[in-house]
Amino acid sequence: MRKTIQFAVALAAVVAMSGAVGFAQSSGEATYKARCQSCHGAEGTPNPGIAKAMGVKPASDPSVKAMTEAQMIAATTNGMGKMQPFKGKLTDAEIKASVDYFRTLAK
Repeated sequence: MRKTIQFAVALAAVVAMSGAVGFAQSSGEATYKARCQSCHGAEGTPNPGIAKAMGVKPASDPSVKAMTEAQMIAATTNGMGKMQPFKGKLTDAEIKASVDYFRTLAK
């Protein structure tokens, strides 16, 4: 009986920890990874082929770093260059959160 209780407690701890790890990823990070990473790269640096074909600049590029949050939100909402608009595909909150996450990648 004691081993059963110990096992149940250990299992509950593992489940609790896995839930905490799942919440550690911000909604902005999750949205970025799902919708933006394929073009902008996992670390904000696009694949050279994508960068050339689509005109995608890294998050660390001075022209990207100079953009305000509002400008980035507008570009994400309405599209920019060859980037598709995400209006109607993402909520305003998801767009803002993904932009906030992207801005953390500018090193």
